Amino acid sequence: MPLTPDQLAEIEAARATPHPTLRAVSEGMEAHLYRAHPVLDHGFIRVIDYMGDDSAIVQAARVSYGAGTKHVQNDEGLIRYLMRHWHSTPFEMCEIKLHVKLPVFVARQWIRHRTANVNEYSARYSILDREFYIPAPDQLAAQSTVNNQGRGEVLTGEEAARVLELLKSDANRAYDHYEAMLSQDGQQGLARELARMNLPANIYTQWYWKVDLHNLFHFLRLRADPHAQYEIRVYAEAIAATVKDWVPLAYGAFEDYRMGGVTLSSKAIAVLKRRLAGETVTQEASGMSKGEWREFVEVWG
Repeated sequence: MPLTPDQLAEIEAARATPHPTLRAVSEGMEAHLYRAHPVLDHGFIRVIDYMGDDSAIVQAARVSYGAGTKHVQNDEGLIRYLMRHWHSTPFEMCEIKLHVKLPVFVARQWIRHRTANVNEYSARYSILDREFYIPAPDQLAAQSTVNNQGRGEVLTGEEAARVLELLKSDANRAYDHYEAMLSQDGQQGLARELARMNLPANIYTQWYWKVDLHNLFHFLRLRADPHAQYEIRVYAEAIAATVKDWVPLAYGAFEDYRMGGVTLSSKAIAVLKRRLAGETVTQEASGMSKGEWREFVEVWG
């Protein structure tokens, strides 16, 4: 299970004892604070703390103490302008700290985003739980024939059963050996920092991850994208739902200009202008590579 009964009781106790504050709070985020949102089979994300809201972005952009920030329509227009013109600093005024439980192989992808502060559960100090990510049947897929880093056709029947059994048996056997190697119960064994090297990449770890809103938006743009690997995408989608409640104006601008927008090269702009003028443009005449042309056609036809 993602959380133990004791942990759930601790969360409810924290939520039952609010503290008065003079700082700005986001009502949408307050509803999420401390609560765990399940992800995958044993994982979760939960907000531990946050700083700022939509008005903090506006305040930083205007370098004021509230003057002009009380008009929601004006604030929204300014936030959309900042997002549209890639003014990143005002979005850095908001921060969020998340507690995340995730498989090790997902964590290795996630940590590539080097713009956050991270503190991970230490397997040198503590013993990891026997919890592994085992994909649901509809996520057991063969290698894509057109994408070297993606999935293709979903496995079915005997092949799906064979792969699923291998995943389960290998994970449990590795953990059995991990336990057997540990220095415990009067056995000299291996130190925890060495015994952990035998564990599979689908075992769960946990960390605290603190990041500002600008860099969080960059993470979400890449990891909540439909082309991202499923296992990290579902975490990004859970975080995105929380961010939408935290800073609705900023998230709306992010959806429009980053998630739903397209960045064009000078060559792509030139092709669009030629098309609008009635010219038929081929890849050979566009000046684009085959890969760039394929991406252009996917969006523009």
